[in-house]
Amino acid sequence: MNISSKPDRRDYSGVRYFNHYMPQAMARISPAWQWRVYIGALVVTDVLMILMAFRVAYTIRFNLEFSFFYADSLVGQQFYQTLTLVLVPLWIVLFSFSGLYRRQNLLGGVREYATVFRAVTFGFLLVVIAGFLAPEFILARGWMLLSWGLLFVLISFGRFCLRRVVYLLRYRGYFLSPALIVGANEEGRSLAAQLAVWQTSGLQVFGFVDDHAPIGEKVLGSLPTLGRIDQLEQLIDEFSIGEVVIATSAVNRDQMVAVFKQFGLIRGLNLRLSSGLFELVTTGLQVKELAYVPLVQVNTVRLTGVNRTLKLLIDYGFALAAMLVAAPVMLVLALLVRLDSPGPIVYRRRVMGLNGRQFDAFKFRTMVTNGDELLEQYPELQQELAETHKLKDDPRVTRIGRFIRKYSLDELPQLINVFKRDMSLVGPRMISPPEMEMYGQWGMNLLTVRPGITGLWQVSGRSDLSYDERVRLDMHYIRNWSFWLDLQILFQTLPAVIRSRGAY
Repeated sequence: MNISSKPDRRDYSGVRYFNHYMPQAMARISPAWQWRVYIGALVVTDVLMILMAFRVAYTIRFNLEFSFFYADSLVGQQFYQTLTLVLVPLWIVLFSFSGLYRRQNLLGGVREYATVFRAVTFGFLLVVIAGFLAPEFILARGWMLLSWGLLFVLISFGRFCLRRVVYLLRYRGYFLSPALIVGANEEGRSLAAQLAVWQTSGLQVFGFVDDHAPIGEKVLGSLPTLGRIDQLEQLIDEFSIGEVVIATSAVNRDQMVAVFKQFGLIRGLNLRLSSGLFELVTTGLQVKELAYVPLVQVNTVRLTGVNRTLKLLIDYGFALAAMLVAAPVMLVLALLVRLDSPGPIVYRRRVMGLNGRQFDAFKFRTMVTNGDELLEQYPELQQELAETHKLKDDPRVTRIGRFIRKYSLDELPQLINVFKRDMSLVGPRMISPPEMEMYGQWGMNLLTVRPGITGLWQVSGRSDLSYDERVRLDMHYIRNWSFWLDLQILFQTLPAVIRSRGAY
């Protein structure tokens, strides 16, 4: 399967989008001022969240009088109020030095929250050092611990809310950067498809620049080839382009050097270079100099070192808590499955795991035992199943099976797979060995991480997504994995399950 060759159902026409929305938006406020307003809103929000965090921490520590807090502070309320006024600008300065008010570090996934965590933690290290240097002021340890946690949570929440506002405004033509893809080959189409699917990325692709594709030819959906590489300067001026993304496999070395010489130092224009392995590598790349020569190394597995340890902590920590809460529910469901239809309680599905090792994924049985015979009566459903590996109206599903599928309760036994290290709580969709062929050259990336009980596909529409969209979400997760992304998906999973959109 080639996921880049099949047009997405969304409208890829950057020109049409530009003509419809941008004139109204640009008439109200220029792009530069849009970002100034946003950064100003970030500063104001951060200040308010810092003040709230210190105030709530003080109230919990001193006014609620919990018995587990020791009377370890020799200073009064006035001191903490004064200290707050000092610490607010300190944290704003720390955030500024950490890059939390730089455009290139904003609205870029969960890394912004990781930077907030580091800046907050570093700020409290400075407070601890200051406490050693001024021993006459003994700060309450409970207040410091509460302030540290509340600062991270509240500041992240404030930025999360502002980010959602920006995402909504991007649909109205604000905070968009017009982009061109240099190269209309398979890699260029893959890049354009990925950017088009993530409509909140802020890059609005207008089309392709390529020396070999006819000008005006539709390359992906309604995205055309706009010109040749020697016409790039004219196209940048004509469409006010802010981003040029070069698919390195589509141009030769001399062309690439010429583009960077001509446009690499232009203010307000970002040149981005793909790895040239876009379709094959999602495990991450490292650049290391050997004999003063920068060489790119491909990681053989996605998670190593500290990342692997953090992933293990998330899996065991959350899985243990979930198992304790879900154990009574699982007993009730086991009884209902047994009473609803004859057959085993748990269904074992053979799926692909880390490094290509196959294992049995556990699920509560949701189908009748003679499902294959029953499906033979519906040739059209057999064809749909072969194409999508999902059936919306599946005659094989039992009464209790339909209910537990709706709320993903059939997947609770997979917590055992997590403890066995066959699966992770968060990861790409688990697939059967025959499905590997549908992933094509992307399939090798699935073998670099463990499949997950939940993932981006779970919180983005589940079975309502097309197969191509599921593949893109899996590849996006593997390529952009982080501790914070896993936490974000985990906290989005419960609302997605309750809404039960796309569950069947």
